[in-house]
Amino acid sequence: MLLDAVLRHIGFAVLLALLSAAAVRAMIAWPILDHPNDRSSHVRPTPRGGGVGIVLAFVAGMAALYLGAHHARLPAPQFLGVIGAAVAIAAVSLWDDMANLRFAVKFAAQAGAALVAVASGLVLDRLALPWIGEVQLGWLGPVITLFWIVGCTNALNFMDGLDSLVGGAVFLAAVILCIVAAGQGGWFVYAASLLLAAGLAGFIPFNLHPARIFMGDVGSQFLGFMMAVLAVAATEFAGASVSFLIVPLLLFGLLFDAAFTLARRALMGEHVASAHRTHLYQMAQRSGMGVRAVAAVHWGFVLFHGALVALFLHLPAGTKPLVVLPALAVQAAWLLHVRRRMRRAGLTWRA
Repeated sequence: MLLDAVLRHIGFAVLLALLSAAAVRAMIAWPILDHPNDRSSHVRPTPRGGGVGIVLAFVAGMAALYLGAHHARLPAPQFLGVIGAAVAIAAVSLWDDMANLRFAVKFAAQAGAALVAVASGLVLDRLALPWIGEVQLGWLGPVITLFWIVGCTNALNFMDGLDSLVGGAVFLAAVILCIVAAGQGGWFVYAASLLLAAGLAGFIPFNLHPARIFMGDVGSQFLGFMMAVLAVAATEFAGASVSFLIVPLLLFGLLFDAAFTLARRALMGEHVASAHRTHLYQMAQRSGMGVRAVAAVHWGFVLFHGALVALFLHLPAGTKPLVVLPALAVQAAWLLHVRRRMRRAGLTWRA
C-alpha cells in the first residue's frame, strides 16, 4: 500500500513537471526579454518569467490537494489564505517582470501577502532556544512571522542572479523537506514541497547554464514566500520533530549571502534596495569562478545542510538550534574564500 501511494505521488509529480515544462517553453516562445545592463550576469537578451511554470504546477497540485486529499490540508482558512496570497504575490511579480515596478510596490505586495498568511492563522508561536527548549512567543509571534516571510521572499529574489543557482538549491531543499515531512507525518508540508519540487523539475532544464530562460521575480518571490510559509507550517504538527528551523537550515547558504550583503551595504552607506553586483555569489563569479561551479557550490551547501537536518531531528529540543553552528562555519569559510579571490582579481565591495 505504501509503495502504491509513493508511486502515485511520483506519477502525479511527473505530470506536474511536464505541465511546468510546457509553460516554460511557452514563455520562451513568447518572451518577456531581460536586456542585460552593467549589473547583469548575462550578456545577451534572455527571456524571463519562467517561474510561471513553477506557479502553474504548484497551483494545479494544490487544487487537487484541496479537492481530494483532506488529510494533507491545513485548516480551510489557512489553506485558502496562504494559497491565495501566494498566487497574488506571483501575479504582482509577473507584472514586475513585464513592467519593472518600483521596489516600494513589490515590498507592499510582499507585506500584504505575509499579512494574509498571518491573518489566516499561520503564525510562529514558539521557538527552541539552546539549553532552554521551546519558548512561547506570545505577541512577538506575528511580528517575527511577518519579518521572516518578507525576509525570506526578498532573500531568494536577491539571490536569483546566476543560472540555476536558486532553482537548483530550492529544488534540493524541497526534495529533502518532502522526505523529512513524510517521515514526521507532516502531510501538508510533504505535499507542498513535493509540488514545488515538481514545478522546479520542469523549469530547471531550461535554466541550466547557459540559460534559455530565467525564472524572474514571478518564480523567485513565489518560491521565497512558499518556503517561508512551509517553515512556519512545519511547527503546526504537535508531537512531531518537524520544526521551524528546518527550512532556514536548508536555505542557509542563500539566506546567509543575502543577510551578509544587506548588512554590509547598509554599513557602507549604500542604498540597500538599489541594484548591484556584490553578493558573495556574484563576487565569486566575477573573480573568475565559473557559473556552473558557483551554482554547484550552493547545491552542495543544501546537501550538507540536509545532513545537518538529519542530525537536528535526533537532538534534544534544547540543543537543536546549535546545529546552525556548522552551517555558519561553512559560510564563514566560503566568505573568506570569495574574499581571497576578490583580492587576487583586484575587486572591491564597491566595484
